[in-house]
Amino acid sequence: MNKKIIEKIIKFRDDRNWKQYHSGENLAKALSIEAAELLELYQWKHEVDNLEALKEELADVLIYGILLADTYNFDIEEIIEDKLKKNNEKYPVEKSYGNAKKYNEF
Repeated sequence: MNKKIIEKIIKFRDDRNWKQYHSGENLAKALSIEAAELLELYQWKHEVDNLEALKEELADVLIYGILLADTYNFDIEEIIEDKLKKNNEKYPVEKSYGNAKKYNEF
């Protein structure tokens, strides 16, 4: 993960003294709300018609995810690598290639 962008996000938060409001619970709620706003762009259609709005909502989701990781001192690269390893075990290529089934349905 690009350390400079993480530092910019943290600086933005700290310059406004917002860390006091960024409990894990509050950040998880904010992330969920922003994810719902992202999903809303697809409501009643198969594709978004406003890519700028999509970029903004996706950025909000990513920012809150980064702030949540920071709250718990998680190394973003490490937790992503760990999750990819688990997913690789649950979804081996030979069983999951071109298949949308969940791992327990193979």
